[in-house]
Amino acid sequence: MSKKTLNQANLEKLGAETLAELVMELVKGSAVLQRRARMALSAAQGPGEVAADLRKRFASLRRSTSFVNWRKQRALVKDLEGLLGMIETSVIPHDANEAFELLWAFLQLALSIHERTDDSNGAVGGIMGEAMELIAKIAPKISTDRIALAERVLDAVADAGYGEFDGIIPATAEALGQDGLEHLKQITKAWADAPPTEEELEQYQGYGLMSSAEDSVRRNKQLTRSIILADVADAQGDVDAYMARYSAEQLTYGTIAPDVARRLLDAGRVDEAFVIVTRARVAEDGKSYRMFRYDLDAVYEDCLDRQGKTDELKAHLWTTFEQTLNPASLRKYLKLLPDFDDIEAEEAALDFAETYQHLEAAIRFLVDWPSHERAARVVLARAEELNGDAYHTLTTAADTLAPEHPLAATLIRRAMVLDTLSGGKSKRYRYAARHLGDCQSSDAAIEDYGDFASHGQFLEMLKQDHGRKHGFWRLADP
Repeated sequence: MSKKTLNQANLEKLGAETLAELVMELVKGSAVLQRRARMALSAAQGPGEVAADLRKRFASLRRSTSFVNWRKQRALVKDLEGLLGMIETSVIPHDANEAFELLWAFLQLALSIHERTDDSNGAVGGIMGEAMELIAKIAPKISTDRIALAERVLDAVADAGYGEFDGIIPATAEALGQDGLEHLKQITKAWADAPPTEEELEQYQGYGLMSSAEDSVRRNKQLTRSIILADVADAQGDVDAYMARYSAEQLTYGTIAPDVARRLLDAGRVDEAFVIVTRARVAEDGKSYRMFRYDLDAVYEDCLDRQGKTDELKAHLWTTFEQTLNPASLRKYLKLLPDFDDIEAEEAALDFAETYQHLEAAIRFLVDWPSHERAARVVLARAEELNGDAYHTLTTAADTLAPEHPLAATLIRRAMVLDTLSGGKSKRYRYAARHLGDCQSSDAAIEDYGDFASHGQFLEMLKQDHGRKHGFWRLADP
């Protein structure tokens, strides 16, 4: 490696004086880099100095009111990452209690930060999630009053407006212990049942809500109560308490039943889990959509397995595969078969996939399995059925098949080009131009187009039918 390569080893050879000069030059005009440099100097003085500087920075962030647009958000995110990194590397190894307090204060920054920036990309929320992970890591090591911690947790969850304290109960469960968890349960119930305070009512007044401010406060507190008690029940391993928050009807919802049934399974209550998930599957069958069926099926399959109902499990897995071409279902099914029987069953499954009604689903399955020869055969046999609008599936399939099956890849790419041009989808012109270029690249590898048009013939047809789409042809440049 060259001695001029910019890496840590080569830079260390420059010596402290030269490096200091470089750092001073680099941080000029950059407040973010200057703060990082000062934090590094504090770290050299010990965790106490780092903590003091971190709190100063937290205070500055809380006071700031200027809006952070998307251009400046990256710098803000990097600043937050640096602060969190400093806690992790310079405070946690030396003082768990101090680190815990700093992380808690870091999470409390969420309100002021979210109010002045758009976090639609989830960058700020992601950093808050990392802070919660660090709390979970050090919470068992802290020394604290469990009753006081429980009250602190309730206040934090009740006041969190952006979900920054989601997960705080699982994260601090060991530090809370049974005494703290029980106290949290009791004060949460009392808080939720108490009449709304003037401060709570003010938060909902003037929003133009359909219900009164008092009703809104009560509803929000009951929801928060339900979430807290569920987390406490999980921390205590109390499945019955977790279930108690739901009505009999709610336990048939595809959004709820899998979580409840999974907890029952983990507690060894297999038959009860089976009843819950079976009822929910029946309820979902009566709906025109099955948004949550995969979660239900996964728990249902685990129940059948734990009950030793192998034949029922095999029947279910095969039926699921036939309906969805779900590769996970097929793999589970094959593992349940004796040696050699699984080979025959796999061939039958692949044969079935080739004739599956939804062509793009068949291609996706055969490409991912993988069975590329079959995928190419399906494309050649059913080329006229290709839906060029399914570009996510087709682009991956074309790129995968191109090296060994260039004709199939070309037919897929032609379908996407035609869909774009026929539909006048100008925003996709650059992708269509790339697909056409890939067709040109594959042309030399295709010895025989068979009944399909050659690349030259296809290009001529495009010019005749779409010659006036100048935006596309400027990009295609054939």
